[in-house]
Amino acid sequence: MRIALLVTPFSDENLQLAAQIGVSEIVSIYPGLELENLQQIRKRVESFGMKLGVIERYVPTLEFIHATEKRDQQIEDFKTLIRNMGEAEVPVLCYSWMPNDDWQRTSLDAKERGGALVSEFRMSDPGIAANATGFDFAPENPTSETQLWDNLEHFLNEVIPVAEDAGVRLAMHPDDPPIAHLNGQDRILSTPEAFERLVKLVDSPANGICFCQGSFASHANDYNIPELIRRLSNHIVFAHFRDVIGAVPEFRETFHDTGKTNMAECLKAYKNAGIDCPIRPDHVPTLVGESNEFPGYHMLGRLWAVGYMRGILDSIAH
Repeated sequence: MRIALLVTPFSDENLQLAAQIGVSEIVSIYPGLELENLQQIRKRVESFGMKLGVIERYVPTLEFIHATEKRDQQIEDFKTLIRNMGEAEVPVLCYSWMPNDDWQRTSLDAKERGGALVSEFRMSDPGIAANATGFDFAPENPTSETQLWDNLEHFLNEVIPVAEDAGVRLAMHPDDPPIAHLNGQDRILSTPEAFERLVKLVDSPANGICFCQGSFASHANDYNIPELIRRLSNHIVFAHFRDVIGAVPEFRETFHDTGKTNMAECLKAYKNAGIDCPIRPDHVPTLVGESNEFPGYHMLGRLWAVGYMRGILDSIAH
């Protein structure tokens, strides 16, 4: 496994911090459709001795998820992004099929160890919609589970051949929170069975999985995360290292060393399965001195998390 990092803001100072703590790959948010933008990001990352390995977050998907009248154009834009990534030699594109746009919480300032701030999801909170993150898109008419699967199959049939030609692997992120119905809208990618169905829709190395440990760990089924890693290992091309306390209908995020999952066993599972892909610390607590303007995405918690990950990886190696 190769430690990667999504840095926000994407500043020279944060890129230098990433290099100083031994990060080998940088994850960038969606760069738009201009090849030049992507090439400039790559050169900037490489100037700090690291590799641009993954594009994720804010990738436009909602038109083809819901099969609106703009679906075909958005699919063509997605293909353009893939081709640009191939040209710029950026090998992994992480995306999701979350029909509300992105991860959802009911609170972004729950208290954790030492007063650190974390996100929380509570279905029992009366009158509180799960849209604290601001990702609350909803079509005029909700898209059914059956239609979501049909739309996904159509999308994959269109884009996977392009990804194969470009040498880019797609990495599907699980629904977060992992529930089948949220805010009046069906959701389809919360379980290992769903991901096994996903990879069978179009059987290709380019049709891969982003294994988000925290998303699976917060499922009501209380999955054994190392076992899931082994189960899905042939298709994991990117991983998110994150943990939670609790599970649907009520959970909160936490530090990587205080959650419900044996994180060392997770990293062992990746290694023993022969998985060699980028893995980044996902949502981290907001620590003292940070504004919480970008919940889960401030730098201090990430620096701590990388040290924690490196310690485990070194102990496994020796």
